This record gives sequence, C-alpha cells and structure tokens, in this order.
Amino acid sequence: MAPSAVQPEESTAASIDPTVAALRATLTAEDAPLAKRFRALFSLKYLAAQQPVTHQTIPAIDAIAAALVSDSALLKHELAYCLGQSGHDEAVPHLQAVIENREEDAMCRHEAAEALGALGDKSSLDLLKRRRDDPTEVEVVKETCDIAIDRIVWEHSDARKLEKLKASDFASIDPAPPLAETASAPEISELEKTLLDTKLPLFERYRAMFALRDLASPPDLPTAVPAIQALSRGFSDPSALFRHEIAFVFGQLSHPASIPSLVDTLSNAKEESMVRHEAAEALGSLGEEEGVEEILKKFVDDPEKVVRESIIVALDMAEYERNGEIQYATIPSAAPAAA
Repeated sequence: MAPSAVQPEESTAASIDPTVAALRATLTAEDAPLAKRFRALFSLKYLAAQQPVTHQTIPAIDAIAAALVSDSALLKHELAYCLGQSGHDEAVPHLQAVIENREEDAMCRHEAAEALGALGDKSSLDLLKRRRDDPTEVEVVKETCDIAIDRIVWEHSDARKLEKLKASDFASIDPAPPLAETASAPEISELEKTLLDTKLPLFERYRAMFALRDLASPPDLPTAVPAIQALSRGFSDPSALFRHEIAFVFGQLSHPASIPSLVDTLSNAKEESMVRHEAAEALGSLGEEEGVEEILKKFVDDPEKVVRESIIVALDMAEYERNGEIQYATIPSAAPAAA
C-alpha cells in the first residue's frame, strides 16, 4: 500500500529530546508488539496536545505522523484520531493526505476526516465537501465528511457562541458536541428519539449521542443505566459509522451495563469490522469486570485482521485495568490514560 501521509522530517527537537525520539522509534517499528506501539502512541498523544506548546509538541505530532506508513489499518486509524486530538494545525497536512489517498483503508480515511473536524480546520472544508459529494466515495468516508463539515461550521458560528454546553467528564474533542443545555433537564426518551431518527442529520444525532454519554457519567448517576440502554439501541442503526461511534462512547464510559451489547456486537461475524474492532477495545476498557478477558480471548484468531489486532490491544488494556496502573502509556509519569 502506498504511503498515506506527508512524510515528516525528523525534527531537530525530536533528535535532541530523548523521550520523543524513543517513543517515535517504538511507534514506527513494524516488528514491535502492537500493544507496545499503542502505549507509545498514547504517550506521544499527550505530548502532542500540550498547551502551551513546548519543545516536544511539534516533534510529537511529527512522530505520530511518521507511523502513517504502517501496514496496520488499526494503528493508522488510531494515529489519525490522536492527530485530531492534538489541537494543533501542524497535524492538518498529514490528515488531508490520508483522506486524499483513495488507496488507503476507509477506516483510516474516515478517522482522518473526523480528526479535521475535531481540529475545526476551515481550510479543509473544500476537501471534505469534495469527498462528501463524490458519488464514487465509500459511504463511511462520505458520512464522516458530512459530520466534520457540520462540526467545523458549528465551531466557527455565532450560534456556537450563544450555546451553553454541559461540562463533560471527558477531555476528548468529539465529532459533535452534546446538545446545548436548556432550562429543563434533558429527557432520556427525547434524546433517544433524536438519536435513532435516521431522517435527521448525523451531526444532530451525534449531539444526542454525546448528551446521553454525559448522562451516564459518573457511573452512579441515576440516569447512567437508562442512558446506556438508550445508546445500546443505536447498534441497530443502518449506518456502520454510527454503530462504531456508539461502541466508542461505551469505551469512554467503561460502564458494566454496556457489556452485553458490546459482546453481541463483537460476536456478530456479519457486523462491519470497524464496528467490531471498536466493541473489542471498549470491552478492553472494562477488563477488570468478571469474564470480560475470557470473552476477548475467544476472538484472538478472528478472520478479520483489524479485529484480531484490536483484541491484542484490548487484552493489553484489560491487563492495565486489572493491574490498576495509573496510565495506559509507555511512560506513565509523562502521559495520561487513553480516552
């Protein structure tokens, strides 16, 4: 497969800074264990997202982008996600190159489009619109570009300035913000209705999705289980992109109530691999729960490569949860846990 991104030069800062250089070496080593590469990635993600910028920030972005030539679609999709979470425009050219490469795996291109939305990059609007409106484009990329366009427009709109958003427990930059707060508390039934209404724009449905997520955190909220039950019904949606995002949200929440639907999704051999992979990693975040690790091990030889690789990462995450480690990263003292 052809390289999918701009080839970043080894920066002077990266060659001087031993932390970034070591993490980059691990991340780009194709013969290194995948779990080890993921831990290096989440360490670099922390360094890349630093505000204000430090001498490690841009080299960390370059280090993440350098691995976009990997043979692993799973890793590349996660690289694109982390570039989007950096909050820095230096990530934009790398992400645009991924989207432009029609030979790249659709899962990676979708994630790159979502990342541009997370960055709120107005310069990418034309590219995103071309990909959305191209009748030959794969559906998951078209749908993601549509959401990313709406997010960028929203981010720079006057309406955005007037909205009052509920403070979230999650530090991630999401594909869509939760629905704006109103004078009355949101009804789960109304949010579920919006979530499942396929006639509405995906951006609006995603806003309901993240509003439901926030009603399920912390896990002892009286709204937590009902919100998770509402989200679970999203697994019946016709859009694979939508189903994959439900699984991602469950990974963020790490609530035991989501386990049955995640197991059903992972076990469904007819489900799209991008959805099953997200369900596997969500279960990995629940690795301390009884029986989860044993369920994951049943899929170590799955026919789908992206699912097999996700199981490797999920089992590593489960070990991290079981051992009570402080952070899912190569250098715990330097980086926080993965979202």
